[in-house]
Amino acid sequence: MKAPDLRPLCVITAELAAPMEKGSAPGGMARIIPIIGGKVEGERLSGKVLNLGADWQTVFDDGYAELDTRYAIETHDGALIDIRNFGFRHGPSDVLSRLAAGEDVDPSLYYMRTQPRLQTGDPRYAWLNRTVFVGTGERHASAVRIGLFEVL
Repeated sequence: MKAPDLRPLCVITAELAAPMEKGSAPGGMARIIPIIGGKVEGERLSGKVLNLGADWQTVFDDGYAELDTRYAIETHDGALIDIRNFGFRHGPSDVLSRLAAGEDVDPSLYYMRTQPRLQTGDPRYAWLNRTVFVGTGERHASAVRIGLFEVL
């Protein structure tokens, strides 16, 4: 059986507000990180990230983070698209500490992968509703960059 190929869709830069710490959760700490804007850049999908959504994140005691986001984008031509993105971020403890301190860290030093699901009622983008995507990410002090790839 042949492994699927990937085709780049876009890069999403989601701007973040300061995390809101919820406190202890089973196995770790829970927090909400508001998504307050950003941009979407790609040949087939481009536009802006709306000030609407958040990452409901759990950072487990052994250091890895479970990412659970929901937000919306508006395309350059006016379509609204809902994105639900689930994934994980982990790496060596010194690298994760640098990320937590707001440092820009080479993304090759940690693992950040997601399973995005895109949904819209706009017929021009209906193909998004029935396509599988994977994402690879980078955490920065006040933003996250996620490269989305279509699974062919």
